[in-house]
Amino acid sequence: MFRKNYFTFLLATALFLTGSLAAFAQSAPVRGKVELVKTDGTREPVVGAVVEPFRTDSKGKSPAAKTNKKGEFSFAGLMVGQTYALSISAPNIKPEVVPNIKAGMENVFVTVTEGDGKRLNEDEARQVLSAPSKPAATNTATNTAPAAAAAPTAEQKAELTEEQKKELAEHEKKVAEVSAKNEKIKKNTEIIQAALKEGNDAFNAKNYDIAIAKYTEGINAEPDFVGSAPILSNNKGAALKIRAVEVYNQAVKSTDPAVKTSSLAKVKQDLQDAVATYAHSWQVLKSAQPADITNQANYDAAKLQALTGLTDSYRLMALTKSDTTKGTEAEAAFTEYFAVETDAEKKAKAQIVLGDILRDSGDYEKALAAYQAVLQGSPNNADALVGAGLMLVNIGYMSNDKVKFQEASNYLQKFLSAAPATHPFNGDAKAVIETLKKEQNVTPQKSGKGKN
Repeated sequence: MFRKNYFTFLLATALFLTGSLAAFAQSAPVRGKVELVKTDGTREPVVGAVVEPFRTDSKGKSPAAKTNKKGEFSFAGLMVGQTYALSISAPNIKPEVVPNIKAGMENVFVTVTEGDGKRLNEDEARQVLSAPSKPAATNTATNTAPAAAAAPTAEQKAELTEEQKKELAEHEKKVAEVSAKNEKIKKNTEIIQAALKEGNDAFNAKNYDIAIAKYTEGINAEPDFVGSAPILSNNKGAALKIRAVEVYNQAVKSTDPAVKTSSLAKVKQDLQDAVATYAHSWQVLKSAQPADITNQANYDAAKLQALTGLTDSYRLMALTKSDTTKGTEAEAAFTEYFAVETDAEKKAKAQIVLGDILRDSGDYEKALAAYQAVLQGSPNNADALVGAGLMLVNIGYMSNDKVKFQEASNYLQKFLSAAPATHPFNGDAKAVIETLKKEQNVTPQKSGKGKN
């Protein structure tokens, strides 16, 4: 049964990978300021200027931004590794086109002059971009490549005042910081892309050891980046679960006690790691800022994938008996899952799984509540009926409460009426009903709570 379930899950994971990678391409913010130099030499920020970014290597623009009261503009994320130009227009200024803009630049400074306020379309902006270079003094981006603003000669530096020298040093420091940041982003992007590809190749080849190692490399490169960490973490979690299931299936067949003990320890570790990995994915996604979410549908899918994997890891812990002490943690994870899942049937199945986990952890009251929550919407759900009935029996014996025995008997009789003949708990339900008759003088009733 394990293999069948996880083959289906593997297929779903593979589809998720192939359909979602592009949506999580790496991006970085760009920020700057536009300042007007008037004919009298005075300067002032340009308010309400339209700043439009477009790729210089291909056709097409990104959404525009507008400057605020301080003349500042910002883009939440432009694609890392691409070169952009900014087309800037506003009433009463001459339109400007600033080249060599890259993701991660956060101190772009642009000066404009008075003009007719024309707004260039994309073709016109590209024509300006391809024309001979204009003097840097009329169009300077202090955070672009060094060529965007001509560096002072040695003779000019000698004539700078102390304040100008200080400003120049600060500028050069910022350029160096941005260059270092961009280089780091570029390097991490290469690591992430390679790790994802190699991890996916190993996953599809069922080499889960290598897949887990590669996904871990990618996660470590940018552990909190919403554009990559959740995808890598969800994939790693899937690989850990499948490996745990395969080892478990082999362990239960083994007749060597030492091999069985060692294998079950590996199962427990893999499932604990899967819980931690999916939880990390969920935290990164939950902490993402609106500007970080480039595709809402894929973001929502990643959240559901993380929570589905997390709750399923807890299910496997209980099912394999590798750890039956995680009831409280599992309950918190399932609560998050219920808030995200929209399919009522899937939520009901998950509610029963939660009841089973809580039952195995010894929390019979909460397990009963989980089963009864399903019965509120589906009163003839066989799994919920038998779960509730058996929990009431346990609670009844613990508290010597005959009312609980009666409710249990009613639930179990209703279960026998609703369940198929092949249900694995049919025999248990019949045996418990008979035991309650003999020991507690309790027989099923046909009306009332938990009754037929």
